[in-house]
Amino acid sequence: MDRRFRVAGLASALLVAALADRMADAAEPIRVETPMPPPEWGLLERALLRANEDAVEQFFDRYFDDRGFALCVERWGGDDGPDDASESFGDWPLLHALGASDRVLALEKLAWEGHLRQFSLARTTEVPLGRDGMYYREFPTQFDWLHHTEGLRPFFLQGLSDPNDPDLIRRSLRFAGFYTGEDPTAPNYDPEHKVIRSLLNGSRGPLLRPATALDWAGDPIEVEGRFALRHGERSYEEMLAHFKDYTNIIGDHPQNLASTSLGLNAFALSGEQRYRDWVLEYVDAWVDRMAANGGIIPSNVGLDGTIGGGDGGRWYGGVYGWAFSVEVPQTGAIAHRNTHALGLVGFGNALLLSGDRRYVDAWRGMIEAMEAQRRVIDGVAMYPTMHGDDGWYAFVPNPYRSGALEVYYWSMDPADRDRVPGSGWLDYLDGLSPDYPCSALRADLDAVRRAVQEIADDPTTPDTRLSDDVLARDPVAIGSLTELMLGGLPTGNNRPILHARLRYFDPERRRAGLPPDVAALVDAMTADSVSVTLVNLDPTRDHTVSIQGGAFGEHRLRSIRIGEETTPVDGRTATVRLSPGCGARLEIAMDRYAGPPTLRFPWDLP
Repeated sequence: MDRRFRVAGLASALLVAALADRMADAAEPIRVETPMPPPEWGLLERALLRANEDAVEQFFDRYFDDRGFALCVERWGGDDGPDDASESFGDWPLLHALGASDRVLALEKLAWEGHLRQFSLARTTEVPLGRDGMYYREFPTQFDWLHHTEGLRPFFLQGLSDPNDPDLIRRSLRFAGFYTGEDPTAPNYDPEHKVIRSLLNGSRGPLLRPATALDWAGDPIEVEGRFALRHGERSYEEMLAHFKDYTNIIGDHPQNLASTSLGLNAFALSGEQRYRDWVLEYVDAWVDRMAANGGIIPSNVGLDGTIGGGDGGRWYGGVYGWAFSVEVPQTGAIAHRNTHALGLVGFGNALLLSGDRRYVDAWRGMIEAMEAQRRVIDGVAMYPTMHGDDGWYAFVPNPYRSGALEVYYWSMDPADRDRVPGSGWLDYLDGLSPDYPCSALRADLDAVRRAVQEIADDPTTPDTRLSDDVLARDPVAIGSLTELMLGGLPTGNNRPILHARLRYFDPERRRAGLPPDVAALVDAMTADSVSVTLVNLDPTRDHTVSIQGGAFGEHRLRSIRIGEETTPVDGRTATVRLSPGCGARLEIAMDRYAGPPTLRFPWDLP
């Protein structure tokens, strides 16, 4: 494939793709009429969807009011800020997009709208960053992308279920504009030097002074006897001490690459080229910096675009940098808080937008560069995790593996598979762990059960509860469903954008997700194929499923083989009609990353 989808010819490529998709959708559905006894994994999938639906109801009833406001003490800060309140329903849109009830999406949207209103009204008294509202223009005023990503999790996934929501579209374009350089009221991005100008940034632009512990910890608060802080601090003084070294935030940091999720969403919802262009421009700048830094991503880039320019030439400097080792106030221990790996999000977004495998190559190259720092210490091979003025330190016996799973998932190269730490899911796909589907689904069912019990046993009241406490009770457990139904990587704080081999739509109900009583199990994936079993557990009614290649339609389906019969497809979707109590294994040939991503449903394509 070329380096990227060139701007020239993109319109015609989109037209050809759209015409092919419309022809594929217009084709007769593939009929499946072979009876299949209800498999245990299928019954467990549907049971897990129902359990999550019920748990969402109980969680919302306990921790939110009828406006969607979180019932907790509203605070600004890195310990228990607004991001934790919305993170608590972060996976609910994906739960709906898998096939859960419309009630799940309705509660998620109520909570999201309430969240934006609640923290736009909430104000700090002493922290300058939130005195006029913790949110401005429905977005955090100034904070880092570790916390922005956590708080935006439901927003990043909502388009999977409701891409035509006008509020979602408006916000997506507005939020992306804070980072593309087009909004003069939020000058976060410098297009000349291709940097986001501070680690702390947002709707009021970058913070261009040293940060203080107060900026990070939030206003003074009573702790002892009232709150149990989940980072272990026992007093407000210890909260300030936690952040006493979080000062050097001027300049760019790999965390800021997570902001490209705004550009990806804006492009996938609107198709406007400028959002794609910005994501690729910004990620390309980081690829170049890695190449100039021996393959390793620097943790500080100055306002002038020079590596280490914001910290005296130290490429490893800055808050959350390669050298960011700080004291834990309550114990005196040293904690290594190096968050460069959050930058991986941007490389995945660039791959989705371009199809260019060099973004995968760049992160693989960093893994290899880190492996090259291996040392034998007391006869044991050791690998560093930090770098300071005296070189590499904080050695551990395990090789560097940040992003190894993603690199393999994107490349499907067997050499990359060898680097991925133990994974029951990958072992299953390799044919080595046949019991994994049922054991993983049962484990998530048990996680839901335990979370619901914790909700029932929770002794806190709204005035003794922090947003962190709400987050800790989130009962939704869908990691196994993401892997097994979609052939996808479970979403989370380090993976806010869904990467999946397949997605499903219900053309009869005109919504995302599998129809009722239908289950799906992906059991094999290669670089150009995926195999999935679809089964209709309903013994009395047909069900129709539209299958899409990729979370964003980025993979093009070429053909579907069932038994000895192969049906050509050549489109982003294909439709299968399942007779009552019937199922089949579909072997799907595909071209991965063959087209631009979109969140439009199959029937809404031009």
